[in-house]
Amino acid sequence: MRIQVLSGALAALFGAALVTAQAPAGPSLQAAADPRYKSVIDTCKTPPPAPAARGGGPAGGGRGAAPAAAPAAGAATVTAIPGVIEAGQKWTKVWETSGNNADGLVGTPDGGLLIAQNDNAQVLKLDRDGKTSVAYKDTNTGGALSFSPKGALFIVQRGIGTAVWQLAPERKMLANRINGDPLECLGGVINDITADSKGGAYFTMGGLFYADAKGTVTRYGENLRTNGVLLSRDEKTVFVTNGPSVVAFDVQPNGALTNQREFVAFPGGGGDGITIDSEGRIYVTGGSGLQVAGPDGKYIGLIPTPQGVITAAFSGPDKKTLFAVVSIRKGDARDAQIISIPMIATGYKGRAK
Repeated sequence: MRIQVLSGALAALFGAALVTAQAPAGPSLQAAADPRYKSVIDTCKTPPPAPAARGGGPAGGGRGAAPAAAPAAGAATVTAIPGVIEAGQKWTKVWETSGNNADGLVGTPDGGLLIAQNDNAQVLKLDRDGKTSVAYKDTNTGGALSFSPKGALFIVQRGIGTAVWQLAPERKMLANRINGDPLECLGGVINDITADSKGGAYFTMGGLFYADAKGTVTRYGENLRTNGVLLSRDEKTVFVTNGPSVVAFDVQPNGALTNQREFVAFPGGGGDGITIDSEGRIYVTGGSGLQVAGPDGKYIGLIPTPQGVITAAFSGPDKKTLFAVVSIRKGDARDAQIISIPMIATGYKGRAK
């Protein structure tokens, strides 16, 4: 693996650095690509449905992917969104690597990022000064991260033994079964996650699920094509992408969800990852950039990106920088980039995403 931090408009934030690391002999495998998958599925009391495209990405892909060829970062023309971003701001490429090795970003208290690396089964730390280090190893094809409001770090693991794990403050499994079946029996790929202050986490895997602090998993919602998922600032609402819209649910004291409703429909089509700012505005990634909705569910604008983006998070000094992941397909392979842009809006400091 070759990891490169690139200088540019945000050089003062990251600095210029070049780091080389050795990748494992081959990529870790998502469950459905593992030769052991059939033996797991054969144990299902409720077999998985036939594969079908969903959310913002291809069936079984875990995340959507940007086009194979795209212009350089900075080429998108940004128009002003009051309180969100100034006109003329430019995207800067700050990091890149080979493989499907950037997903599920979260900001860190020091202004850096944690990056889930699917192919390497690692979590990479990118400091605000551009230094990289491996924060966690052996994540079993870990694909998305979330900090709880209390600071616990969770990850979804996409390999055989699909599960939700806590990585910190101690490493332990939260959930890997539903109604007695392995999570693989749901079909598809475990995708995104948002952790709550009760010790549980909401995650997406074709549908929307809640794993409570005891590891009991419950499915919620109807007619959903889910991808990104996010708790509101006050933990009273869960937002989840549903094709070209975002659906909201009310959160009950025990974490259960009620009152499914459309929160916002985006003119730019299907959505992928979600992040939130300090004013409760939500930002949903897709092929055209980040679509922004106010806390009242009204669409307020698009932050275009020079390439399609799959996930995003606020970080940097005072959480006033927005970072997004570009996943570029090259035949059967992928490359990953992280791009960033200065914001007026500030990320929500009560959680890292």
